[in-house]
Formats: sequence, C-alpha cells, structure tokens
Amino acid sequence: MGIIFYLKDFFSSNDVADNFIVSLYPMKGNIKIWMPVLLAVVLVMGIQMGLLLSGGDKISFGGDKNLSSMDEVLAYVAAKYVDTVNLASLKQKGIEALLLQLDPHSIFISNEKLLEVNQQIHGSFEGVGIEFSSLFDTATVVNVIQGGPSSQAGIKKGDKIVSVNDILVAGKVYSEDSIKSKLKGVGGTKVKVGIKRLGTNELKYFTIIRGKIQVASVTASYMINNEIGYIRLERFSETSEDELHSSLNKLKEAGMKKLILDLRGNGGGVLDVSVNIADEFLSEKKLVVYTVGRVYPKKEYYTGKSGLFEKGALCLLIDDGSASASEILAGALQDYDRATIVGRRSFGKGLVQEQYTLSDSSGLRLTIARYFTPSGRSIQKPYKEGAESYNHEMLNRYGKGELTNKDSIKLTDTTKYYTESGRVVYGGGGIVPDVFVVLDTSFFGSSIAGLSLELIQASAYQFAINYSRVFTESDVKLIEPTLKISFSNLNGVQKKQLLYNLSNLSARMLKDENEYFRFQNNTDNDVLKAVELLNKK
Repeated sequence: MGIIFYLKDFFSSNDVADNFIVSLYPMKGNIKIWMPVLLAVVLVMGIQMGLLLSGGDKISFGGDKNLSSMDEVLAYVAAKYVDTVNLASLKQKGIEALLLQLDPHSIFISNEKLLEVNQQIHGSFEGVGIEFSSLFDTATVVNVIQGGPSSQAGIKKGDKIVSVNDILVAGKVYSEDSIKSKLKGVGGTKVKVGIKRLGTNELKYFTIIRGKIQVASVTASYMINNEIGYIRLERFSETSEDELHSSLNKLKEAGMKKLILDLRGNGGGVLDVSVNIADEFLSEKKLVVYTVGRVYPKKEYYTGKSGLFEKGALCLLIDDGSASASEILAGALQDYDRATIVGRRSFGKGLVQEQYTLSDSSGLRLTIARYFTPSGRSIQKPYKEGAESYNHEMLNRYGKGELTNKDSIKLTDTTKYYTESGRVVYGGGGIVPDVFVVLDTSFFGSSIAGLSLELIQASAYQFAINYSRVFTESDVKLIEPTLKISFSNLNGVQKKQLLYNLSNLSARMLKDENEYFRFQNNTDNDVLKAVELLNKK
C-alpha cells in the first residue's frame, strides 16, 4: 500500500491514481510473481512523471532565476493558455495599466505611434500636404499646404479624391483613416491620385511626390487695427520660437504697439520652447519656471536675451484647452504682471515628462518632475481619484457652471501666492484669467434640430465649392434641401448656431488660415474683449 500511496501523490487528479490502483489490485494473490512487473511499471511511471513535471507543468527559463512575476506569467500564458493571444498587445495593455497607477500623463507609446508623436515635437512630417474631409461619402480637399507636394502637383481646394494608386476610395466603405494611410508614405516616394474637379466630367490624375511637410505653430498673424496685432500660437514645437519671432518682426514693421497672443486650444509641447518664447516678452534674467523631481534637483529656467516685445500692452487668451507649455507661459506673464490673461481657466497640467525610446522602438513618456510658476504655484489639477475622474473634470466644469460664472471656480490649493505687483493668485488647477469671459453656451451640443455636425460641415464646404463665397443668411434657401430642414422652423439660438457654423466653415474652405481667423475673430467674444482692454491702454 505504501507504493500505491506514493504514486497517488504525484497525480493532480485522484481519478487517474484510483484507476491505477484498480489495475494493480489482482496482484494481491502472489506478490513475488507480480513484483518485477510492479517495478517496471513504477520505473516507467517515474520517467513519465518526470517529463510531465519538467516539460509540462514547469517552463524552463534558461537558468534565469531573476525573472519578474510578470515575465513568468506571460511565459505561462504563451505556453499554456486555452486560446491564442497576442502577447505584444497583452504586454502593452499591462504597461498601460501600470502607468495609470502613476499619473494621467505617464504613457506608453507604441512604435507605430512614436513616429507621429515625434513629428509633433519636431513640427514636421512626411506626406502629401493636404487636409480633407468626407463630404457626402467622398473625401474632399479642404486645405492644401502652400509649397507642399500636393500644391506643387496641382491639387486644389474642393478637389474630390476618387482613387489612390488606382484603388477606388469613394464611398462609405472607406474611412478617412483608411484614405490617410494610403496617402502617407516615405518622402521621395510617389502616389497617384484620381481627382474629380468641379466643372469637369472626367477624372484628372496627379502624381504627388511625398515630401517633408512643415506644420505651422503660428497659424494666424495680422493687424486688427493700426496698433493692435494678433498672433495665434497652436503648439510649442521646435520651430515655434522662429515662427513667433518672424511674426513679431512683421507686425512691428506694420506698426504694432499692442498684441493679442492667442493660446486657446494650445495643448503645449516642449518646455524649453515655452521659456524661449517667454523671453520675447520679459526682460533678461527673469525666472520663467522651475522644476523639481524626486531624483532631479531643482532646476530654474531664466530669460537670457533681449526680447522683441518686452514693452507694450499684451493680452494673452487662454481656455480649458490651454495646457502644459501654454500654462508655463501664461503663468510667468501673469506672475510678472506682464500680460492681462483673458478667457477661461486653463487645463491644469503641471507635470513634466521625459520621453524614452525602448528597445523594441516603442516609447515611454514618464513624468519626472513638477513645474512651478515664478511665484511658486503648481497649477496641476488633482488626479488621485483615478483616470476616469481626471478625464471627466473638464465636463464637470461645465456642469458646475464654471464656463459662465467665474465665482464657481474652485482650486485645490488655498495658499496665497503673489504677483510682482502684489496681486493674489492661486494654484492647484490651472491658470485663472485676470479677465473672465463667459462662454457662449448656445454653441454647445453635437446637433442642431437633429442635424449632425458632419452634415453641417459637408453642406458648408459643398456650398463654398459650388458658389465660391462665404456663407451668409441669404444663402440658407440654397442648402435647405441638403440639410433637409426649414430654416424658418428653427428657434433663434438654433439659427444663430447654424449660421455661425456654416459661415465659418465656408470661410475656412475659401480663405487661407490667416484670413480664416481674421474672419472668425470678428465675432469672437474673447478677442473682442481683449481689443476692448487694449484700446483703453
């Protein structure tokens, strides 16, 4: 019986062991006769169980005893899991889940996305240089980058993209992302595009040689009146400083004495670039920002040269889309009382990331420090409640009435900080503007009387293509069949929103970016408030 119990201990299923016991039961009559057979069976079973334990239940790790539990788990999943799994995807999800335990801005970047991320930092990418939108199931060119590959090949706004490399791409089956992937490619390579142009019946074919496309940081720069200039800065990339410097020079030559710098919707970028741009507006040896990390000592960033606009009245426009480097610039100019901050509370990102390229060419963007404005403010909003709460914070601002009432703004840091002139400012949730402008909430919502924004956009662009003019109220009847509504049946707010969207979209189609923003700013409440303030200075 001792041998039988010994064998039973090696099986994971008692059923298997019990069956083995039954098969040996007849030997009880003559143990001497059955002993050789028993020993042979024991020997064979011992060999089989040894193989089972070494090659079946256990996985060899090549003698490496320092593997993490995660590596071991993945090895077992790869070898034993009931279904086939994509280990690379599983690893990525595991890393993403791990980083979510840290903060919302420490992220993993797949190798497919890393190139795109780096292009944003460098301010350029390789492609064909067009922007298109799907209008009534056909991709239609709404912007052509001047001097880019498509512009040189002869592509124009309003052209409909029917085929790419002789592959039909018109129709619902092709998404914008699918068409983009066909147009993208390495610089110097060619792509053949079939175009349907207004006024022509046959397709026109263009061969575009892909090339380097410069992504503008300054998307608008013009004089509002004889004294006030306007510059819209949409990102902080490696080219931003030079672009801003050039724009300031041109506006000064045009007589600029006062400036509106628009950072609304600017999600940030390179920290050093924000410091260099602050240098254009602050005198030398001014602290712009400082950073502190667990393993990184305090590092201070100062202005170091004479700027182009250190004197003269300045208004800085911000909103809830202004983040990171935008907030560094806004915070510094506010702390020194150099600019009047106009608009609504900024995003609230006060964490500094460093980007690392991993061995498989993927990337890790890891938070390594916090940054502080010259007065000592950290403007990072809370994130300890988790990613979902953090991501819904912007929506909560609207729900709490913050966009229409400055008094509803609640920051988490109650410490009083002081600007250079002694004004009290606070941290813990973004930059609060000096002059609050109520957001026109009549423009909120994804539809107007059941109309999707996509349909409105398509109608506006198609109108601009057909009539070559900016949409006005008198043009409503022309597109009512397309929209399938009666304008007279809309209420006042709906009419206002529809006309605003249609006129701005058609203006974008017909004008370049600079002229488009000039047109849009004529009715922009933030810009109008800034002009009002500057006219008094």
